Amino acid sequence: MRQLFVIGDSISIQYGPYLRSMVEGKFGYDRKRGEEQALVDLDKPVGANGGDSAMLLDYLREEHSRGTRYDILLLNCGLHDMKTSPRDGTKQVPLEAYHGNLREIVELAKAMANDVVWVRTTDALEEIHNAKSKSFYRFHADALAYNETADRMMKASGIPLVDLYGFSRTFGPEAFGDHVHYTDEVRKLQAAFIAGYLDALFA
Repeated sequence: MRQLFVIGDSISIQYGPYLRSMVEGKFGYDRKRGEEQALVDLDKPVGANGGDSAMLLDYLREEHSRGTRYDILLLNCGLHDMKTSPRDGTKQVPLEAYHGNLREIVELAKAMANDVVWVRTTDALEEIHNAKSKSFYRFHADALAYNETADRMMKASGIPLVDLYGFSRTFGPEAFGDHVHYTDEVRKLQAAFIAGYLDALFA
């Protein structure tokens, strides 16, 4: 049985239990440790929350130094990278730095895993997000820009893309349960979408 290992943001933590159950019998499932710690505050990338691209890169570097190997590596980052300071408009990880981090992430991931799959970053609607989050902002235009950067990188590297962004957008603003996370029903649908993609990809 193929083994799936997930490193992603808080969105992946929330759909994770449903994905685990939906791939049972087809794929083994595991993820970056520390779900209980991460669930205390999903906006703070600790534990199972993979955080921004710099954090993902650091994690892969550390695991690579230990000789860690993966079968199928399911990766995502972007939502934390695009966090924007309300004070001066700076990004947590500017787009150019995100591109550079992704280049190294791809190199390491391909060296460490038999197969790598990238999950496109879900949306951030400023009219919802920035009305509820005052410590940092996110913008829809940045979701587009960071996804476009990742799309180019993954396509050039031959890494398949799960369009979770496009899929989640079909449910409209009502899909959000807070500023950026989804309702439980949408999480189940996201998991089913990813499970179906993986099943078709590795059939």
